[in-house]
Amino acid sequence: MRCVLFLLFLASFHLAACAQKTLTAREVIARIQQHVGVPWEEPTVDTFKAGDPNTPVTGVAVTMMATLEVLQHAADQGLNLIITHEPTFYDHLDPTEPLRAENDPVLAAKEKFIQDHHLVVWRFHDYWHRRRPDGIMVGMVKALGWEAYQQPDDPHLFVLPKTTVRQLAQTVEERLHVKAMRVLGDPDMPLTRVALAPGAPGFPPQRHLLQRDDVEALVMGEAREWETIEYAADAVTARLHKALIIPGHIPSEQAGMEEATRWLQGFVTEVPVQFVPASEPFWLLK
Repeated sequence: MRCVLFLLFLASFHLAACAQKTLTAREVIARIQQHVGVPWEEPTVDTFKAGDPNTPVTGVAVTMMATLEVLQHAADQGLNLIITHEPTFYDHLDPTEPLRAENDPVLAAKEKFIQDHHLVVWRFHDYWHRRRPDGIMVGMVKALGWEAYQQPDDPHLFVLPKTTVRQLAQTVEERLHVKAMRVLGDPDMPLTRVALAPGAPGFPPQRHLLQRDDVEALVMGEAREWETIEYAADAVTARLHKALIIPGHIPSEQAGMEEATRWLQGFVTEVPVQFVPASEPFWLLK
């Protein structure tokens, strides 16, 4: 009888220990908030977007954008906490009410998949950018191989070995694995001074970089064509020695979330933490 009681005690102790090791989505996010190195303040878009935060985590998928394709891949790999840099529901603040009022079939399909597979989605945008150095920039500079050329007084500026617009575009295309690169400017224009503006910071920040005398080419994520694109086109026509390299939003920040994956793996060790790349949505008609 004593032997049986002792075995039961060991079994209960083992179960209790296992239970203590179970991480919830909320606990993973709390660790991120503790490690990011920036005081957590509201308002922020870095919030849960779908699912129950108290869900036990079986694995973490880190991605640039939580597309349905990414969610499917994460579910197939047993990763039920998705940490995404960009919105899940097609708007910076992720409101779903307008789409739900329209009985939108795309929203319905995505929400059904999340519910059916018990996924939890959390956004990591503001504070990965606010971290010093900016986490997205760190990953992108590594991916481009430009660490030695980054200027100490401004991490967005680089002085490269002499190249041309065409050669620079080819380098960006190859190193960021871009399928649908767009380039604006004289392909044979020589240059050394380049600015990098990942994502979609908007016309004023992009314009201010192009205005600088120490910027000949801007590598950017995306912009409205009647804002930064038209402005750059006019600069080229005015012979102001400017060019744009436009890999697209996802390629321009993707490596930054791969960097976030490596960072998370340093303090989330109980479950797998994997990078799940978002596919570039465009293809070229050739």
